[in-house]
Amino acid sequence: MHAFDVLGDPVRRRILELLADGEQSSGAVTTVVRAEFGITQPAVSQHLRVLRDNGFATVRAEGTRRLYTVDDSALRVADEWLGRFRRLWTPHLDALATEVARGKRERRLAADPGDPAPG
Repeated sequence: MHAFDVLGDPVRRRILELLADGEQSSGAVTTVVRAEFGITQPAVSQHLRVLRDNGFATVRAEGTRRLYTVDDSALRVADEWLGRFRRLWTPHLDALATEVARGKRERRLAADPGDPAPG
């Protein structure tokens, strides 16, 4: 399965978001995903399996619990593919950052007109 086919599913993206915060038990992931998406425990398990089988997550056993973490290998492949397109949005993001910084500076100067301009 292609990385973007895996990432195209909102449930799997949400699971990865949960795992990005640190190792999670399958039960903890299931609790959140069932509440947010209204799917069954077996459906959540299937999504975890897809993530594991396609290199997005790893699992380790601890007693009867299964603990999942993000495996960044498949994410690196997706990132490499996106690399050829970064040139399309990076200048826009850089320009946005410049405008945000300019706006913050102007607000700071307007709030305290007695301060001399940095120079």
